[in-house]
Amino acid sequence: MPSAFITGITGQDGSYLQEMLAGKGYEVHGWPSADCDITEPDMLRVALQQSQPDEIYHLAAQTHVGESAQVEAQTMAVNFQGTKNLLVTAQHETPNAKIFFASSSEIFGRPGEVPQTETTPLNPINPYGVSKARATEAVRAARAAGFYAVNGILYNHESPRRGPNFVTQKICQAAAAIARGEQSELRIGDTSAARDWCDARDVIRGMWLALQADDPDDYIFASGQTHTVQDVIEIAFETAKLDWRSHVEIDKSLFRGTEPRQLVGTPAKARAVLGWELQTSFRELIEEMTQEAEGPQATRAQ
Repeated sequence: MPSAFITGITGQDGSYLQEMLAGKGYEVHGWPSADCDITEPDMLRVALQQSQPDEIYHLAAQTHVGESAQVEAQTMAVNFQGTKNLLVTAQHETPNAKIFFASSSEIFGRPGEVPQTETTPLNPINPYGVSKARATEAVRAARAAGFYAVNGILYNHESPRRGPNFVTQKICQAAAAIARGEQSELRIGDTSAARDWCDARDVIRGMWLALQADDPDDYIFASGQTHTVQDVIEIAFETAKLDWRSHVEIDKSLFRGTEPRQLVGTPAKARAVLGWELQTSFRELIEEMTQEAEGPQATRAQ
């Protein structure tokens, strides 16, 4: 029976990954995000000694880009130093384990080329992006030293399990709440902001595929298309059978000061090497998130 260790196992990605691996017959170990202090090497050492995993999926992080500037030191400690701790500990305790690191499209910041590939130069523009960029380089260094270490460069990926502080879930939950009469309006920032969004369940499948390859490498997991926040609004409110114009208010205080632009990735390498393909469209994803927010009766009614 293969075994896996997941940091951040109770988060959106970790919970789906745990279920998928268990379905494949893995013995799955992991740290819940609240208990996962990857800044403590001794805790990591004990965890890996006890679990002796064949595969390590490092998903734990300070994950909210907008909040990273307020907790910059913590963001760097968790996302960069925590990743270095894990790499060093794994090399000592489980040297034959394969490791996947959840990197981010934010490492490209304002990229010099569109779409981005695995070789696009790093150009982060916020503390979150900087921390992920430095961790990405640490993973590459570990791979150069002979360790099976993979960077999965993840673009925005959502699901019904996404936290309410992320814009997609905020919109979908607001549309559902307004439809139930529990909320009157949605206050939102820049609706022209565009992202490359896909389904989290497609992404976690890519994580697993990346560790099944003969050799470690970096892979972009993205849809290759961008959609705007406005697109999310229109699909969510349409799903809830509402006219968004009657309920959405633009709040300029919610605009970001350092908004990445033109972040769209090409998944060509993941397709060619891993056989990875998206199974859920952007519209299907937003419809499902809204239906789940409306509740089981609304989902069945659809």
